[in-house]
Amino acid sequence: MSSHTQYRFSFGPWNISEGADPFGGEVRPAFPHEEKFALYRPLGFEGVQFHDDDVVPGIDGLTAAQIQQKAAEVKRMLDNQGLTPEFVAPRLWFAEQTTDGAYTANCASDRDYAWERTRKCVDIARAIGSKAIVLWLAREGTYIREAKDARLAYERILGTINAVLEYDKEVEIWIEPKPNEPTDQAYVPTIGHALALSFASKDHSRVKGLIESAHALLAGLDPSDEMAFALAHDKLGSVHLNDQNGLKYDQDKNFGGANLRVAFNQVRVLEEAGYGSRGEFIGLDVKAIRTQRGCPVTDHLRNSRELFLHLVDKVRALDHSLIAQCRDARDYEALELYILKHLLGVR
Repeated sequence: MSSHTQYRFSFGPWNISEGADPFGGEVRPAFPHEEKFALYRPLGFEGVQFHDDDVVPGIDGLTAAQIQQKAAEVKRMLDNQGLTPEFVAPRLWFAEQTTDGAYTANCASDRDYAWERTRKCVDIARAIGSKAIVLWLAREGTYIREAKDARLAYERILGTINAVLEYDKEVEIWIEPKPNEPTDQAYVPTIGHALALSFASKDHSRVKGLIESAHALLAGLDPSDEMAFALAHDKLGSVHLNDQNGLKYDQDKNFGGANLRVAFNQVRVLEEAGYGSRGEFIGLDVKAIRTQRGCPVTDHLRNSRELFLHLVDKVRALDHSLIAQCRDARDYEALELYILKHLLGVR
């Protein structure tokens, strides 16, 4: 157990003051994107998660030189604020060409668009000083199973992964699995699927996973077990910590806000594996409560980080000899009572 891990935290600019309600009007005003960078350090964060068009708005209408120029401007802003770009993700779910999938689209020209956009994303990541791109395979799936050849779809996803590895000999690919939304049933729904693709790739050492708490819960799985599976194979590139109240839409609740014990076990698994000791970030993907007013709204980020650190203290204060005794005796009732009392602060 690494009892001296010092954690670094990251979040994406979309986590601040995005106030659109899908069933109504704007709850709170948007906050200017480039002004968000000044908020990171005061909140205790040093890593920035990006989509490609967070770095370069209007990316599809720009030349390669214009893309590089804009990326250089963002890099200067990050450097001025002392921030680290954790990753860049190609946003392959808004463009018309990605309506029916990106890498798995039935239309060849749509697949060509997805590859070109991914290549631009890799260039942007390198230009701002990031070593990783994240593939959230948002629209890679179907609403009816007969709409695509699933075997061929998986071959196309693997082919794209190999093409990225060939295109840039240093960049890492972090696959972020999710079982649904916006597609009814997605390809690569769990970390097991993601790591199978990793080991099937041409250079599996550069293909890892990014596990989001809510996405695991939406698959009916425990996030800590998903994290442990990736850690057992040394393939946890990053995490998106948040919470989820059941099998609903992707809620991005505050970390620990729905189930404190599930949150505790995620922290326990990460801490016991020494995650973060090589500079990995604790990434948050949390949204402010839909009805929360204000601008900019940042308490959800501060609160989630604070709760994570409280749970780190809880993990580090565990009586491991007692846990071992309970495991050896197969006395899981005693173990559960100990864990619950420990979380409650009851002796």
